[in-house]
Amino acid sequence: MKVRINSLSGIYPSYETEGSAGMDIRAYLEQPVMIKPGERKMIPTGLFMEFEPGFEVQIRARSGLAAKHGIGLVNGVGTIDSDYRGEIIVALINLGQDVFAVNNGDRIAQMVISPIVQAEIEPADELSDTERGAGGFGSTGV
Repeated sequence: MKVRINSLSGIYPSYETEGSAGMDIRAYLEQPVMIKPGERKMIPTGLFMEFEPGFEVQIRARSGLAAKHGIGLVNGVGTIDSDYRGEIIVALINLGQDVFAVNNGDRIAQMVISPIVQAEIEPADELSDTERGAGGFGSTGV
């Protein structure tokens, strides 16, 4: 699959290892951004992309930033739809205890390309029974 990308910095997303599922994406900043504990910041990437309908690009946290510094994504996983043409902006949150500096060129997130299926909604007055039924949070044990 080909993804067309316009990069303001001239640096493109990249798979860091042969087995990587996600491509690292970098901050595109004129000056460092400081994220205080509990604070959210929108970080531009300077990336614009075009890809085939039937796919989405998921923006995910980088595990090293999350584990070492408490840096995650405000929305958990972000979705970029195939018809979006604006700049990719990453909403970071600092769940750590220290101020975190984001510098130009820092790898701040990763993107994964995934196929999607759009469901056909069928209104229903009743649903079939299952062994689990309506059992939710913790109903299947630990």
